[in-house]
Amino acid sequence: MELLLQGGTALLPDGGATRCDVYISGDSIRSLDGAPADARGFRTLNCSGMVIVPGLVNAHTHAYMTALRCCGDDLPFDRWLFRRVMPLEERMTPEQAKYSTLLGCMEMLQGGVTAFLDMHMFPHAVAEAVDISGMKAVLSRGLSGGEDDPQGGARRIREALEEVDFLQGHPRISCMLGPHAPYSCGEAYLREIADLAGERGLRLHTHLAESKGETETVRARYGCSPVEFYDRCGILRPDTVAAHCVQLGEADIAILAERGVAVALNCASNLKLRNGTAPAAALREAGIPLCLGTDGAASNNSLSMLREMGLCALLNGDFSARDCLRMATAGGAAALGLADTGAIAVGMRADIAVFDLSGAAQQPVYDPAATLVYAAAGLTARHVLVDGVPLLEDGAFQTIDAERVLFEARRIGIAYEEILKEDAYV
Repeated sequence: MELLLQGGTALLPDGGATRCDVYISGDSIRSLDGAPADARGFRTLNCSGMVIVPGLVNAHTHAYMTALRCCGDDLPFDRWLFRRVMPLEERMTPEQAKYSTLLGCMEMLQGGVTAFLDMHMFPHAVAEAVDISGMKAVLSRGLSGGEDDPQGGARRIREALEEVDFLQGHPRISCMLGPHAPYSCGEAYLREIADLAGERGLRLHTHLAESKGETETVRARYGCSPVEFYDRCGILRPDTVAAHCVQLGEADIAILAERGVAVALNCASNLKLRNGTAPAAALREAGIPLCLGTDGAASNNSLSMLREMGLCALLNGDFSARDCLRMATAGGAAALGLADTGAIAVGMRADIAVFDLSGAAQQPVYDPAATLVYAAAGLTARHVLVDGVPLLEDGAFQTIDAERVLFEARRIGIAYEEILKEDAYV
């Protein structure tokens, strides 16, 4: 497919912005100066008055939880997790997980997201949804287990490895191993996961140092911080993505830096669940690679990376709009191992989001990057491309049956309303 994104303003890797035409040939960006002389039969998408950016990368989420949005608001973290989210997860069917994931893909596409790193508990159902959407994703079946649940832990590892093998060679979907958290995995179990990751050449995706309760639990069990515990189990490596990382001491930050771990900040989720704010400036100063994630809609209520960028900038005064935009694009792409995406540059994959900045809430536009980060409330993408294929064109979904997905989401919501009336969930 050959496309010309005409008349827009592109945000470039050096931080500059320039009005140009972006020519796409096949799956890659071929020119930033319009159509090459030998181009034939290209199709034009009007981008006048719009900003052309690398597709945003959601570096930590749980897309299957999108249908759990607003089901446990205003609750402390432990009650939210153990009395609302986990019990409802256990009653979710694979078919519900598929449509809940598709709902999340719709929301992310409207927010300019082209790739995401997902932790889930529904092998095949989540992958099927991603395949339908046309997005890129790195999937990690959540792994929990240990002495208290050896059979369940073994089953989850088996399911994860089966998914790794099933998706081998998929052009847009790959896998990581996903130890859930230091409080849900035993020490021997974590060592087994680390060994498997090394043997299979797989990256790791996990929650780490998210809450005070986690820190207290791990210290009581193992006599050390969650970071120290993970380190002695071999989980912290240069190809590990650790989400949250809120409750950190100086020694923890030094360990993360030494091991080369990438940290996915989840500003809205951490605030929503009253867990605090990650020490982003200290992490950056230590040289730790940073990216951004939304977490799931159950703990954030939104999968908007635009909002996540804005919150990151507001919570961390040393971070500029362009810093946050880089974290949400190139930073996320690096964490996911997507080496050929995350920038508007010749030769890069055409994973692109186009936003119309002509609305009253975005005018006048002095700096398109700052407008996206600070003034994008309610903004949705006009066009979204993955590997040069339009998934959202003029605001319309090209690969997803939106009407069917919304119908199924409402059905899930009606079923869960009845469940939440039961005494166990009140």
